[in-house]
Amino acid sequence: MPKLRAIGKIFTAIEQAEGAGDRIRRSIGTMHQRNFSPFLMFDHMADSNGAGFPDHPHRGQETVTYILKGSIEHEDFVGNKGVLHAGDLQFMTAGRGIMHSEQPLPDADGKPGVGFQLWVDLPENLKMCEPRYRDLRAKEIPHAHLDDGKVLVKVISGKSGDINGVKDLAYTPVWYLDVEIQPGGSLVQPLPQGWNAFSYVYGGSADFVAESGTQKRAEQYDTVIFKAGGDAVGIRVAEDAAASAHILIIAGQILDQPIVQHGPFVSTTVEGIEKAFEDFYGSKNGFERARGWRSENARRRMSV
Repeated sequence: MPKLRAIGKIFTAIEQAEGAGDRIRRSIGTMHQRNFSPFLMFDHMADSNGAGFPDHPHRGQETVTYILKGSIEHEDFVGNKGVLHAGDLQFMTAGRGIMHSEQPLPDADGKPGVGFQLWVDLPENLKMCEPRYRDLRAKEIPHAHLDDGKVLVKVISGKSGDINGVKDLAYTPVWYLDVEIQPGGSLVQPLPQGWNAFSYVYGGSADFVAESGTQKRAEQYDTVIFKAGGDAVGIRVAEDAAASAHILIIAGQILDQPIVQHGPFVSTTVEGIEKAFEDFYGSKNGFERARGWRSENARRRMSV
């Protein structure tokens, strides 16, 4: 039998303003949990009516964007552009430098979109790699049906039951599972030993069970940080629960390196951050195309 991980702490994601008037709930990257290698930040972008995330740079990390409702229009200074729809994901490697725009689009009924963005640190030897994108469409994501159908797992990356997710979507190894547990259902989800892992409850509530048999309840918008040790996490939803629980389970390989971050730039040294600003404002060493670049969305706003 798998050994269940103990629960380190549970806290509610902080709601705050971000981008151009958007409201997000942030868990990783706050006073509750500054960093959790390899994770730098985790945001729940929910019911946002703002202008999205206008033209901005990145260096030294990867981002994973997952759309639950609505769509996001994206564009960068290399010429990549497209739209992510509900259920789609994008894995972006910023590497030595990227400048892009992300614009939420409402549903057909006019309701605002919902999604998540995870920032993942890059290994030091890959921080200056060439940028790249990999899209994962909803129809490409395999599903695992467990506990007599009471548990549905969208296996974005990693493995659940006997279902494997798409491999090699990011340089830093990460498992990303989207789980729905109906009332009375339970899940014991194996995870790679030695990796950091957390869960985020974005709908309903669930009980997280430790090896000792103790359990702690997590409500909507709560983040559960698991302790090291153990090779699985245990989750159950009470038989009398009013609704199913919707939970993300995310785990990643720990990087044995310092984290020095300033806004969208991530390095292992202060000097690396200073160099990132110098390169960005000097339009060099990966940011050559940043000088004068404006996304189509930015140009549309300027013409209004």
